[in-house]
Amino acid sequence: MAKLNRSLKDEIETISFNYTKKLLGGRIGVVFYDMTTIYFEASEPDDFRVPGFSKEGKHQNPQVLLGLLVGKNGYPIGCELFEGNTFEGHTLIPVLERYSKRLKIKKPIVVADSGLLSKANIEQLPENGYEFIIGARIKNEATSVKKQVIKIELQNGQFAIIRRTDRLKLHIGYSDKRAKKDRFNKDRELKKLEKNLASGKLTKANINNRGYNNFLKLEGKISINIDNEKLEQDQLWDGLKGYLANTTLQSSNEVDKYTNLWKIEKAFRISKTDFKIRPVYHRLKERTSTYLYLIYGLPRL
Repeated sequence: MAKLNRSLKDEIETISFNYTKKLLGGRIGVVFYDMTTIYFEASEPDDFRVPGFSKEGKHQNPQVLLGLLVGKNGYPIGCELFEGNTFEGHTLIPVLERYSKRLKIKKPIVVADSGLLSKANIEQLPENGYEFIIGARIKNEATSVKKQVIKIELQNGQFAIIRRTDRLKLHIGYSDKRAKKDRFNKDRELKKLEKNLASGKLTKANINNRGYNNFLKLEGKISINIDNEKLEQDQLWDGLKGYLANTTLQSSNEVDKYTNLWKIEKAFRISKTDFKIRPVYHRLKERTSTYLYLIYGLPRL
């Protein structure tokens, strides 16, 4: 495994990329990037396998971060491993630059989810010649932008564009299906809150402003109630999804490209369930890298 990593990885990577390029008609115009965490069951941490934020809730376990870069339809371009405590937002530019230069990919449109939405990435992507479509956290936008979002009236499948002060386009889309899902999740969590309130299990000692606890109102020393005003305000966001972009594409085309990210997420799920990649028995970085590359970096023939 170590020999494969040292002497053959680049060659295998090139063969895999050329196959992907052939499947996509000879051109890579759009790339999709996402990350996951791979934890180690019974292993002491070292300089590479380090506890960090785990997407699987295994925060005490040593882990590595894996970034996967694919083309249209989920065909792989390459993957990279990072130390387990790396901030995922810091991985995007290095991965793009490595594969753009090594495989001579003309600057493609980059599509990534909101986990890669950082000020540094938003600045560095255009500086390095990349157009991008990144999932936006619309509730975290500036107050002036949020006021504009709330005033928008959209029907199912419609979009609107808000121009931010940094000249980026914030595409806002509305979906009946998403609104139904948002309401379902909210109703389910509110029922849990109401049940805990009625039973006396919810007290000031375990209140925070995270998630649906934000809909609670504390009065005096012990009175806790559902804040219906906050709930009504939050319902205005049901069904809305934001996409931050600097491309010249129409909203529908940008959203269509963004939704292809589910294919990476599907690849992560399949590898962790059907392929049962855990536990990882390799300890050394080169062997771990080769093992995960063989799973994620090669086309599914």
